[in-house]
Amino acid sequence: MAQSNLGVAYQSALDNLLRTNIVPDTEKKYNKAKKMTGDPGVFVRAGGGYNEPWTRDASLNSWNAASLLEPVAARNTLWAVCEQNADGTVTIQQDNQWWDKVIWITGAWSHYTVTGDRNFLESAYKVTQDELARMQRQHYNKELGLFQGPAFFSDGIAGYPEPPYDPTNGSGFVLDHHFTDKLMPLSTNCVYYNAYKCAARMAIELGRPAPEVRQYEESAKSLQVAINKNLWMPSKSTYGYFVHGAGPLQGKLDPTQEGIGISFAILFGIASPAQTKSILKNAYRSPHGITTSWPHFTRYDDAHPGRHNGIVWPLVNGMFACAAAKSGRTDIYRDEVENAALLAAASDHRFFEIYNGITGVPDGGWQTGGHWPSQPDQTWSATAYLRMIYSGLFGMTFEPNSLTFSPTLPTQWGSVKLTGLHYRAAVLDISLNGGGRRIARFVYDGKPLIKAVVPAGATGRHEIVITMKS
Repeated sequence: MAQSNLGVAYQSALDNLLRTNIVPDTEKKYNKAKKMTGDPGVFVRAGGGYNEPWTRDASLNSWNAASLLEPVAARNTLWAVCEQNADGTVTIQQDNQWWDKVIWITGAWSHYTVTGDRNFLESAYKVTQDELARMQRQHYNKELGLFQGPAFFSDGIAGYPEPPYDPTNGSGFVLDHHFTDKLMPLSTNCVYYNAYKCAARMAIELGRPAPEVRQYEESAKSLQVAINKNLWMPSKSTYGYFVHGAGPLQGKLDPTQEGIGISFAILFGIASPAQTKSILKNAYRSPHGITTSWPHFTRYDDAHPGRHNGIVWPLVNGMFACAAAKSGRTDIYRDEVENAALLAAASDHRFFEIYNGITGVPDGGWQTGGHWPSQPDQTWSATAYLRMIYSGLFGMTFEPNSLTFSPTLPTQWGSVKLTGLHYRAAVLDISLNGGGRRIARFVYDGKPLIKAVVPAGATGRHEIVITMKS
């Protein structure tokens, strides 16, 4: 089953990213930062229905897999969502979806750890400083210590209960509804937390002054405290969705489960081990994987799921699967990966944008009275699956000076092999045997090693054999 289902899905995900969605910028439309390379430069588009790279898509796709598999295209993609100002400085593009664009900072730091591209890091750090300072000035709620704005990737009003959804307002765009700019969601604040952590890591790597590093570290810690104070629900042993920042429910915590929010809280280390255990124990998952949010808002149901509510977006499932793997819940990890592979197989291996959590068919969900399509060949759906393999199954963690392994191998899958993986100047052939989450033996070019590490300076071809135990 592993190769016929999971292996085929892996190849399909590679095809989606490398052959379908890496495209040339023939009109030089996206080189506004003047940092793309190539003539024309290639970049990763958002998918079959979206030719743009978009900030959150560019960042997630690079972070998930593109920086590893196609580093030039990934770097171009990160720069494609930036722009050059009149004074020559570069910023993340300024548009009306400002609330979660600091995810670019996570993508940029990840790109550096994978590639070691120091020139990129130096430029990216300047962008990072500018963006965090701007968001702090414009969208930080000093009273609660949280950032304001809609939830991560939930740009449609279907992702929100009433209020802030206004049934008399026919617009599907979230910011067209009152008070949505003042929400303080779990996911968005998790993204800011990790942006600060990445900024601190960038500063250290570049040898910046200690007070500069400390500023970012302290901002991250303060945000972690605020998230746990304002968004944790002791009675439910999990996080809520958002705090209302204005309107009739100002100060109230919405108890909806936010799939990407709880995933980020675990992955970024915001949740403690005890919190993580209870989050995973209590998380609702549909028959086809965790949903964007749960339960259905009152205007939706199983037959009419909201576009951003009670429905499966594979980008969320990829993060949740890796959160489960990181936390020792191999059973959840296995279910999410197998569900993702089955969804892809049932849709002609096209990795659609959204799926119905009950039926498993591509389904764009409902919003403002209409049923939306689900776009085919969605890049972040495919790279989410690749993340499940690289970060989950093989447990790859990239650092500036090394690649480490901490695999999660369900015993039901048997042995797994990944060949010809390029890591900087090296090519790796990796075998996983046994089953479980603990490494019993790590062999590098025939020599057993105590640490499961590949140095960043490795060159040439290398064979890695990892034997796992429960």
